[in-house]
Amino acid sequence: MGNQGADILRTELKRACANCGAELKYSPGTTSISCGYCGHKEDIPLTDSHFVELELQPYLQEMGGQRHAEDISVLHCKNCGADQHVEEHYKSLHCVYCGEPLVVEDAQTQQWILPGAVLPFQLDQRESFAVFRKWVKGLWFAPNNLKKAALDPQFTKGLYLPYWTFDAQLRAHYRGQRGVYYYQTQRSRDANGKMVTRQVRKTRWYPAQGEVSGFVDDTLIQASHQRSGKIPRQIAHWDLGKLQPFHSGFLSGFVTEKYTIPLKDGHLDAQQEARDIATRWSKQHIGGDVQRVHSLDLRLSQETFKHILLPVYISAYRFNRKAYRFFINGENGRISGTRPYSFWKIFLAVLLGLGLIGALAVLLGR
Repeated sequence: MGNQGADILRTELKRACANCGAELKYSPGTTSISCGYCGHKEDIPLTDSHFVELELQPYLQEMGGQRHAEDISVLHCKNCGADQHVEEHYKSLHCVYCGEPLVVEDAQTQQWILPGAVLPFQLDQRESFAVFRKWVKGLWFAPNNLKKAALDPQFTKGLYLPYWTFDAQLRAHYRGQRGVYYYQTQRSRDANGKMVTRQVRKTRWYPAQGEVSGFVDDTLIQASHQRSGKIPRQIAHWDLGKLQPFHSGFLSGFVTEKYTIPLKDGHLDAQQEARDIATRWSKQHIGGDVQRVHSLDLRLSQETFKHILLPVYISAYRFNRKAYRFFINGENGRISGTRPYSFWKIFLAVLLGLGLIGALAVLLGR
């Protein structure tokens, strides 16, 4: 569970089409799985039950590890270190991160804590590729023939990313200071010797202490290192209000990454987030114009967690023999990626800018 690669798997139970026997796959933006050959659809059964929140301490103490867990098989990519699970009928598959081929015979068995919730894809592959093409057309200083490059949407893969979420009752006692602004009038002479007055803001500090408490809901912590193909921060924002109780049907036809950051490490990050939240609450409680928090006694209780999956499209394209990666948020369509630049376009733009500066200098000189 602590290896440094990205573990990729498919955890869904295979569902065959009742009409033709082909595999049923999840249709993004819906609550159904469908057959790409004959069009047959089946609804994913939705429940009114809440997400599976697991009690934290038994898992941190390595108790309850067999509950809400299952075995899965993964393949190791020798090129980038990523591991991924493939469907049984595949003889080979390409790594979702680097595109290198994987061999089914190299599969290994690992165990993971089952997800408690999933945010289903809202964009399908065709829509994600349209977002990418629009992004390419809007690039400044891109080579002219980039827009004509043969970009194949089949290499765009839908990937569910693993995250931990933590809930807790927070209580913290703080000691600090409350700052209150006041103003003093100061007189001085300007460069011409004229006397001028101005108001100077100063701060009076008063001791402050107190206690804050409240419920911290769904602290989101990344659960994989993503050593190869790191997900950019620009797209790593999802509406958690769209989370659904976990059902394997939402994963049909998509790749799912296994967490590689252990629960205990994720919990340490969540504790730091909780301390930051307690500090913000303390400053609000202190009041005044400005605040200082010198010490904070933080206590968390009734801690629970869940493993959730969030959607992203990931792919790479080659241009002039060099690989470039891009990522699209599978819920809202935000995009971020690496891109090539045209040396000659930048060179000509610099020359044009220098020419305009020179012409302006001549006009001002006259």
